[in-house]
Amino acid sequence: MSLSEDNKKIKLVMFDMDGVLFDSMPYHATSWNKAMKDFGLELSEAEAYMHEGRTGSGTINIITQRQLGREADEEECKRIYACKSKYFNSCPTAQRMPGAFETVSKVKECGITPIIVTGSGQVSLMERIERSFPNLFKSEWMVCAKDVKYGKPNPEPYLMGLKKANVDARNAIVIENAPLGVQAGHAAGCFVIAVNTGPLPDNVLLESGADVLYHSMTELSQNIEKYLK
Repeated sequence: MSLSEDNKKIKLVMFDMDGVLFDSMPYHATSWNKAMKDFGLELSEAEAYMHEGRTGSGTINIITQRQLGREADEEECKRIYACKSKYFNSCPTAQRMPGAFETVSKVKECGITPIIVTGSGQVSLMERIERSFPNLFKSEWMVCAKDVKYGKPNPEPYLMGLKKANVDARNAIVIENAPLGVQAGHAAGCFVIAVNTGPLPDNVLLESGADVLYHSMTELSQNIEKYLK
């Protein structure tokens, strides 16, 4: 997609959270790996990056289908996800991704609304965001795991963000670090900027539908304004 050809004016920028705003993906990957082992299942830390953006139950069911030949029932999903959350909550507090604050600030300075669209279901999510990004995000338009039936790569999370903001997809940008998130943003009809802050090869994100790719939020912060004019 070309912004110059297909977009009249950018009105909304939708940010993924883990791996974009916070350097938290290594903790998620480690936590998934440990939790799965506790239940006799296997999910490597490297593979966890490929599932980033799915709902917890979606990730669990992929692993149980592959290794057990069936989906996990609701109680199993709750137990496994609670175990994963226990490990994640024992990790150090994830720091703000370098360059993220500057990127969001430039979006806001251009008169454009930034919102968060995340597959996370962490407790007190908005309080954490407000501490790290004070007065930058529109909290009532945030989309998180509890708001959707289908996680990424389904476009539902980004379509919901567009609906809450009452903005057409042609006038919105998605900023993602994960293949499934890139697919979701692309399927929603948005211009997608990929930021490769993890271990995946660039081509994984580009082949998922990214329109442009950067290698850090700092690099994006130095270039974001040209997409907003």
